[in-house]
Amino acid sequence: MKQNNSIKLFEDKNVRYIWDDEKEDWYFSVFDLISFLTDCSNPEEYIKEMLSRDEGLRFSWNTICIPVQMPGEDGKQHEVQSVNTQGLFRIIQSIPSKKAEPIRQFLAEIAAERMNQMLNPELAINQALKDYHRLGYSDDWINMRLKSIEIKKDLTDQWNAHNVKETSQHEALTNVICKTWSGKTVKEYKKFKGLKKESLQDNMSNIEMVLNMLAEVSASSITEVKNPQTYEENMQCAFDGGSVAAVARQSLEKELGHSVISSLNVKALILEQSDIKKLDGD
Repeated sequence: MKQNNSIKLFEDKNVRYIWDDEKEDWYFSVFDLISFLTDCSNPEEYIKEMLSRDEGLRFSWNTICIPVQMPGEDGKQHEVQSVNTQGLFRIIQSIPSKKAEPIRQFLAEIAAERMNQMLNPELAINQALKDYHRLGYSDDWINMRLKSIEIKKDLTDQWNAHNVKETSQHEALTNVICKTWSGKTVKEYKKFKGLKKESLQDNMSNIEMVLNMLAEVSASSITEVKNPQTYEENMQCAFDGGSVAAVARQSLEKELGHSVISSLNVKALILEQSDIKKLDGD
């Protein structure tokens, strides 16, 4: 584990948190969290009281709260009782304090929005468009990203129709496709771009996005035609789909004279696009 980018919710606050590369999640010190949200001087006693009044949290406490190595006041590493992001919000739900109330209201708003989006998927699409525009993406990129989501859904539907339904299997097949065309698994690709919880596709350049789309649509079409019935056969179709994009990538890189796999993430990509527009305007 290692501490990296700051989280705005606890920026400049005495709440220790750390990123777990293996589990791909943030972990937060429970004592620091309780101290910050309640201003109590004895977080251990507060936790006992909190668990006594929240039966559901008490039953799951040993599952969501785990020891994690974090730096102490002496600068040395110590085992600290910590929770991941989901556990963080679960604890906040159980704390009746003024500091916790705005976060609870935020979670309630998000939950209401998500429920409405489930009933009307068009709302989710509209929200995605607003979010992408707010982050600075161009209209052309947004249209391509929405198309990539459609392609991935078609691919997932093909896997489900061919006896591959578990999320872990979908992730493994996605890794095969990504590794075959890019030379990196999804986790390796994200680490290469300096990402954590962010979406890999949201941080791809236009060329990377097109190649990934080609790999996934190829895998989807090959799966439909070959009609695999086992996980191993689906794995071969995923590899074949990724190979189509790998050939396209090699051909393009030969013409360009450099790799199209970029370490740039969305912030750098948008800044780069902005600089190009300025040059065009000159």
